[in-house]
Amino acid sequence: MKTLQTPIEYLKGIGSNRADLLKKELGIFTYQDLINLFPNRYIDRTKYYKINELQRNSADVQIVGKVIHIKMVEQKKGKRLVATFTDGTGEMELVWFRGQKWIKDSLKLNIPYVIFGKCNWYNGFSMPHPDMELLAEHEGRIKASMQAVYPSTEKLNTKGITNKVKNKLMQNLFQESGGKFTETLSEKLIEELNLVSKTDALTNVHFPKDANSLARAQFRLKFEELFYIQLQLVRKNITRKHRIRGYPFDQVGELFNEFYANHLPFELTNAQKRVIKEIRNDLGSNAQMNRLLQGDVGSGKTIVALMTALLAIDNDFQACIMAPTEILATQHYTGIKELVKGLGVNIKLLTGSTKTAERKIIHEELENGGLNILIGTHALLEDKVQFQNLGLAIIDEQHRFGVAQRAKLWRKNEIPPHILVMTATPIPRTLAMSLYGDLDISVIDELPPGRKAIKTVHRYDSNRLKIFQFIRDEIRKGRQIYIVYPLIQESQALDYKDLMDGYESISRDFPQPEYQISIVHGKMKPADKDFEMERFVKGETQIMIATTVIEVGVNVPNASVMIIESAERFGLSQLHQLRGRVGRGAKQSYCILMTSYKLSADSKTRLETMVSTNDGFEIAEVDLKLRGPGDLMGTQQSGVLNLKIADIVKDNDILKLARHYAIQVLKEDPSLEFPENQIINYTYQLLGKHKNIWNYIS
Repeated sequence: MKTLQTPIEYLKGIGSNRADLLKKELGIFTYQDLINLFPNRYIDRTKYYKINELQRNSADVQIVGKVIHIKMVEQKKGKRLVATFTDGTGEMELVWFRGQKWIKDSLKLNIPYVIFGKCNWYNGFSMPHPDMELLAEHEGRIKASMQAVYPSTEKLNTKGITNKVKNKLMQNLFQESGGKFTETLSEKLIEELNLVSKTDALTNVHFPKDANSLARAQFRLKFEELFYIQLQLVRKNITRKHRIRGYPFDQVGELFNEFYANHLPFELTNAQKRVIKEIRNDLGSNAQMNRLLQGDVGSGKTIVALMTALLAIDNDFQACIMAPTEILATQHYTGIKELVKGLGVNIKLLTGSTKTAERKIIHEELENGGLNILIGTHALLEDKVQFQNLGLAIIDEQHRFGVAQRAKLWRKNEIPPHILVMTATPIPRTLAMSLYGDLDISVIDELPPGRKAIKTVHRYDSNRLKIFQFIRDEIRKGRQIYIVYPLIQESQALDYKDLMDGYESISRDFPQPEYQISIVHGKMKPADKDFEMERFVKGETQIMIATTVIEVGVNVPNASVMIIESAERFGLSQLHQLRGRVGRGAKQSYCILMTSYKLSADSKTRLETMVSTNDGFEIAEVDLKLRGPGDLMGTQQSGVLNLKIADIVKDNDILKLARHYAIQVLKEDPSLEFPENQIINYTYQLLGKHKNIWNYIS
């Protein structure tokens, strides 16, 4: 008996060779995988053209006719196969540049065919690599007014697994399965949302009757895919809150109150107050906190992190802050040490550069409880780093750490510490719901008072002399300047040359001793890099020429100008992060995006977005639309976003609906025990066993 878990090689039309190709190229191992290979577009197959009606516009056309002549034509590289095709109103050529031998052997002369493809004009019409089937077969197959076009690869096409073949395989699958599929959503959901059945959805997504049937089928399948992802994330969150006990921080003590009353460098914004309140509620709830704190560059996340750490110390626990780079860890250490001066809080820094003698002291103080806050890099994850009583772990820019690395930190105590994850990379709400749906999310969405919005302009290379004059004027006012060059790994030599050419050019226009210049790039030794950074931080140099190594982690309130060279070569979020290096003091700051005149449409959109807004969330939304979720968060983060049919950008509304219903179902029935939720529970259990969420939905 064949089921949807039957290996794909048993399907009619697939032998072991084709099965191997489908496994390697598209990850299709079972009937289930094939039915979940959803079309990426559709073409109208209701209209038939005559050769004498064709226009010279390279459109998709469908023609009925016969092959009357076949020949091989020698060309510079190899041969091409040319067939003369006629429909009685005229003649055209069908051309193949690959797979010629088996195509030549399979073509039948003077037998009616239906051909489909794009027509080219050059001394007559021709159709390269047409989709062909015998008229008799064409009339006998499942009729769909819109024909599905499936994802493919170069290798599949070369080996003869064309779109026509995939269509035929899909028909075989439907025939072998009887065209009936098990329902995967509850009757209640289907009724409330007026969804089509699973069988109707799969039938109409592969063989749509019309545009309306297709739209309803796609909606049903997209909702289902997103619903089960949200069900997993929401349930994970609920389970964690019920099962994972957290240390209750039940008192707001002396340290927190003293800091709040007498040590705050500025009045907290309403957003910061709101976030601290959310965190305090978590910490006093007996459940483990697992919260994501989002805030734009300069929004004051560090103060929130410190005040959370003070709550931990007030309740006799230790806290740690882990950052992805030594520069950022050092910046946190320096900033926080300054903020708690006079409070008697013991803070230490642990990085790869920490000397052995200092490490020994840190390890001892951690274990005897004398050390209150440990700030550091990956060095915090070492087995030797043992806390006496770790109650709070704060992770900055967490997407730079792998899941296994973060889990090491959780295990530094018997009961997992409370977790506060921070990011200065604004994450669009749709993406946050999908990637971090199991975390509670707090957002600091206002900047501290007194901060002026950074003025951003786009200038072409021809404006360079004016820009240099502007730099001189700013330096005269006592300000400092960043000039950043792109660094793209594929061509480090080229980028290094760009940087050095830029350095020479700037050195000529800003000569010593009147001007001092720092230079920082990835090829330098860490000690040299730190020395140059330090000179700039102290104000000993007025201009910092760098690659993107300064994207995260340099805080120089006196720097007022950020010039980004070849800005078209940067991503939007990177441009926004770089811009955030200035505008940290009360003075007006500027960001100048320098480009050549040759710009792609996407580059123009990125630059226009940067000039028009300083809002990181708005920028992140545009970035998501331009680059897609996988690229935005890095491949290691996008496993949950390996979607088969839904698109979290275009299907934003369906995602919100799916999350709403996932929350509602679990609110009413947390264990999915009610009879009406049996189908949901069964499908959910299957998903839990398999990493690929969609493999077992059908």
